[in-house]
Amino acid sequence: MQKLILTITTLLFPGITAANNPHYEQLATNTQAIILHETSDQAASYTEYAAVADNVTWLVNMSRRLEKYIPDLLEREAFLRTVFYEATRAGLDPQLVLSVIQVESGFKKYAVSHAGARGYMQIMPFWVGVIGHQNHNLFHLRLNLRYGCTILRHYLDKEKGDYFRALGRYNGSLGAASYPQSVFNKWQTTWRYTSS
Repeated sequence: MQKLILTITTLLFPGITAANNPHYEQLATNTQAIILHETSDQAASYTEYAAVADNVTWLVNMSRRLEKYIPDLLEREAFLRTVFYEATRAGLDPQLVLSVIQVESGFKKYAVSHAGARGYMQIMPFWVGVIGHQNHNLFHLRLNLRYGCTILRHYLDKEKGDYFRALGRYNGSLGAASYPQSVFNKWQTTWRYTSS
């Protein structure tokens, strides 16, 4: 299993292995320390949301836009609080994360791609072995968002802030324009938000 993980890591990060790259090792260690205790399917609480949000305007605004995808108000607000919290925690724009989720899974919690990617942010199962814990369920709301935001942040750092390339890496389509462009379109239209 360890050999498989090393092979996958080498394929994903050409020229990089956990043994010879302290930056990648640091990422994995930090991520494991953060992710290990998040094993339930609980959404971010109002207290956690309030700790990172200036007000509830974002929540109300995004809730209206998300209603056609997640009709239940309580489920929708729990989802949005968690998106905001996990995106902010990873240093990402929550609207970018909403855009990725819309393109990746159409806001379907139990979505599974033909390649086996799971959940809202379509996380490939091998990531559990690379940055998580074997007991992690990638369909759990908070875990799925935490993995997705952590992975996207990693790729943004790797690409020195180049969203086009980072999104291509996230989707496994580096070099092709269609996926990053779809995310950019959602980010600039459907999920565009400016605080007043």
